[in-house]
Amino acid sequence: MIEKTYKTSIDAIKDVNDGVTIMFGGFGLAGIPQNLIRALYEKGTKDLTVISNNPGSRLDENEYGLAMLFKAGRVKKFIGSYPTATRSFKELYERGLVELELVPQGTLAERIRAKGAGIGAFYVKTGADTLISKGKETRTINGEHYVMEYPLDADFAFVKAYKSDKYGNLVYRYTGSNFNPLMAMAAKVTIAEVEELVEPGNIEPDAVHTPCIFVHRIVKGEYYDRWYE
Repeated sequence: MIEKTYKTSIDAIKDVNDGVTIMFGGFGLAGIPQNLIRALYEKGTKDLTVISNNPGSRLDENEYGLAMLFKAGRVKKFIGSYPTATRSFKELYERGLVELELVPQGTLAERIRAKGAGIGAFYVKTGADTLISKGKETRTINGEHYVMEYPLDADFAFVKAYKSDKYGNLVYRYTGSNFNPLMAMAAKVTIAEVEELVEPGNIEPDAVHTPCIFVHRIVKGEYYDRWYE
């Protein structure tokens, strides 16, 4: 197997250039790849299409996580389910400075999973007969209306795991098992930020949540802010 570890978060994202599409794991502030986000901000990459449940989070009148990329004007399009999580996104959207593709949360997760599972498209009841279904193929199944949804693709996935070995076998912890496992399977290049890096053989096979075949790069996060929402 190939060792995939990088010394710093900046090294791990050095080829993430302007105009790419990135999936960011996390739900609120739980399980976000905060060191990779910080490195991307410092690198200055712009014109991003961001796929995430929310565009950062608001806590004690301050905004954290992905909000730093929106505040800096680095994002041209957001695809997610909870865009009102931050004031900065709302202001940019109202000024026409960022595009929004609103996706119901369960559909968002399934569109990401579908990409990783090789599913070409699927029908779902959520959003049928609403603005969500406008312009999309619909179908009546057993008397009920459904809308067809396509998988979501991305150039990169930035995910956060609790632990990994040097081959990229990932273990998530508690709420960190949110969008991270799905996104790890769905992008062309998956970069995993981890809190603990161990030697191969130190993770029981049954404990692995994301197998190393889906992970291309691993970096041990430099430092962590601990938020409580």
